[in-house]
Amino acid sequence: MSAQAQIEGRYLGGRPPYGYLLADAGPHPNPAKAADGKRLHKLAPDPVAAPAVRRIFREYLRGSGMYAIAEGLTRDGILCPSAHDRARNPHRDGHAWSKGAVRTILMNPRYTGHQVWNKQHKKEILLDIDDVTLGHRTQLTWNSHDKWIWSAEPAHEPLVPMADFQAAQAQQERRRNIAGVERMVGPTKRSYALRGLLRCGQCDRKMQGNYNNGLPNYRCRYPAEYAQSASLPHPLTVYVREGALLPALDAWIARTFAPGQLKCTLQALHQAQSVTTPAPDPALEVARRTLADCDRRIDRYRAAIDAGTNPALVTEWINKATADRAAAHRQIAAAATAAPTARPRPLTEEQIAQIIKDLGNLTDRLQQAAPERKAPLYAAFGLSLTYDHSKRAVTVESRPESVCTACAYGACPRAVSSSAHHVPALAAGVLRLR
Repeated sequence: MSAQAQIEGRYLGGRPPYGYLLADAGPHPNPAKAADGKRLHKLAPDPVAAPAVRRIFREYLRGSGMYAIAEGLTRDGILCPSAHDRARNPHRDGHAWSKGAVRTILMNPRYTGHQVWNKQHKKEILLDIDDVTLGHRTQLTWNSHDKWIWSAEPAHEPLVPMADFQAAQAQQERRRNIAGVERMVGPTKRSYALRGLLRCGQCDRKMQGNYNNGLPNYRCRYPAEYAQSASLPHPLTVYVREGALLPALDAWIARTFAPGQLKCTLQALHQAQSVTTPAPDPALEVARRTLADCDRRIDRYRAAIDAGTNPALVTEWINKATADRAAAHRQIAAAATAAPTARPRPLTEEQIAQIIKDLGNLTDRLQQAAPERKAPLYAAFGLSLTYDHSKRAVTVESRPESVCTACAYGACPRAVSSSAHHVPALAAGVLRLR
């Protein structure tokens, strides 16, 4: 694959970068694969996104910062990469451009027209060096620039000249040197009881832990990374003190998961399981957004023909959008056929009794635990919290999949959850903060 990228400049798969679309590059050179209908692909400029890439490089070389560029693109109504292709980015909000998106575009060498390979490699890391039977996790790691493999000749139409790309890299290096040595982010020794459980009600992003005046807080700094947009008004910084939240949360857990109250809650849950409406299928929502996106793409491609773009190239784009549209239609039809039979497996009386016992034990331990030891207990309750800054209130839900007291205290080396018996929200409430 390295030789194919360097000598032939072959496109070796993966999603095309923002500003490009996939175009047909002829039959596969392997006769057997060509007989199976496999064809090569290449990158072709996207008539909608390519001008935004050129604008980013042009403004950056004129001296604009990444945040200023993101603000200008958002203000002018240019869709950010996640909003431009919603089908592949359903997990992102797509409200505005971010500094990270601008930085990624400025650092991508494929905008010069060259194919680049071996930018990253997979690294296997032991989950526990003291117990190798737990296995590994795969982590992608960036290679140094001298290990990148460039195609000898341009492989597709460039969006920026090579001189502009090199000037942008040199300018980033100068700005890094002026700012000083980049701070390396390492594992923190500070404890946060609600790490990964608390979200901002404005942008639905996880709030990050931050020590202020020697005390743990949680904050959301969405405007520090994303440009301001009318669709998502967000304060500059949203703060909530852990000391103001934990007492109210502990009181709610003690009240909600008291033995008598918990038994009534779970019995009602057991009776309602047979009539529970299935949760909406995320894949179905993505398919519906894909339909709308394909219609917009086809309209833009037809306008590109009127603007003088090569009809043969636009025809390939329209065929691709039409195929995506047909695939989305098939996905929606399949989901509609399978929906009546897709029901979660109900909990048995024995499982409910075990959940009552385990959650009751966790409640007792929570009342006795020190704040720095409460994090695994909150995770065992399956808590999810959303902080509403304007109302000074936190919405809390408990969705435990399986409760293991040993796991809650780190004694269990393998936290195995029973996804087949996923429990819906056992309890929900609103905590008012002072």
